[in-house]
Amino acid sequence: MPDPVDAAFEAAPREGFLPRWLRRRASYDGPLEIGHGQTSSQPRTVEAMLRLLAVRPGDRVLDVGSGSGWTTALLGHLTGAAGEVVGVEVVPELVAFGRANLARQELPWTSIRPAEPGVLGVPDRAPYDRILVSAEARQLPDELVAQLAPGGRMVLPVSGTMLLVEQAEGRPRVTRHGGYRFVPLV
Repeated sequence: MPDPVDAAFEAAPREGFLPRWLRRRASYDGPLEIGHGQTSSQPRTVEAMLRLLAVRPGDRVLDVGSGSGWTTALLGHLTGAAGEVVGVEVVPELVAFGRANLARQELPWTSIRPAEPGVLGVPDRAPYDRILVSAEARQLPDELVAQLAPGGRMVLPVSGTMLLVEQAEGRPRVTRHGGYRFVPLV
């Protein structure tokens, strides 16, 4: 049986989520600027985050900082049609770009919406089994922790360190998983 994360990467190659002029660099294992001060994250970093997140078929997932739609598509392949993935992005042009890229994947259980000003995540659709945050917070955002379902997991960079937050017995358990750099979470 193939590894689910590897299968998701095969099903949603990074190339299809980059601006045309940048697609020849899709195999580069580093962040790539996609415009508006945002990046397509380093593939090795995305893989590490997805492995920590441990998405299961049928999960409800929130993708904060969906950018080009690549992580939303990867998450959609991991949840399968029984799941739901809600991407949220602060840059309007990237919402449109991500939606167009996602539409080519034919994953109707996935979507990208614009972020509401002053609101982290999509609290009106909570709780989520999994939350992936592809932007760096200064401190653990309570607003996102509150959107995690019991037994849920969230992976996010905070002040240069990748955190895994597990919602257990009403309070989060936080573990650290290496140093990373991301664009700031607004």
